[in-house]
Formats: sequence, structure tokens, C-alpha cells
Amino acid sequence: MKTYLKILFSSEGDSPSEVKDLLLNMGFKATKGNYDFVYEWPQESAEVDELVWFADKVHSALQKSHVLFEIETI
Repeated sequence: MKTYLKILFSSEGDSPSEVKDLLLNMGFKATKGNYDFVYEWPQESAEVDELVWFADKVHSALQKSHVLFEIETI
């Protein structure tokens, strides 16, 4: 299972390299293509509550960065 993250940066927020460092510290990997980052879950599936918890964790990490993000788990 993978969680994909797309970031929309603001010139008023943190730099892309600062945001990248935050996400890499959370276990994301930078990627190319339709998404900017991917997180590979250690298990094959997760409950909805786990996915929401993880999205909350991403939200908290990025909150002061002034970026918008889109998250998708497949």
C-alpha cells in the first residue's frame, strides 16, 4: 500500500527544500511524475482510522509551512 502526496507551494511559505526535509523525516520518498512524494506502508493494508491518523500527522507536520497538499492512498 502506498500514500501519494502532491504539494502546492506558496511564495509566502517554507522553501521546497525545507518541506522536502520535513517529509523525508516522516518516511516519505521524493518521486517524479504526478505526485511529489510517496510513503510505502510496511503492511499490505490499513484501516481507515490509520489512514486518517497518518493524514493528520502529515497535516500537523506541514501546518506552519503554508503549503497546500493533496493525499491519496492506494
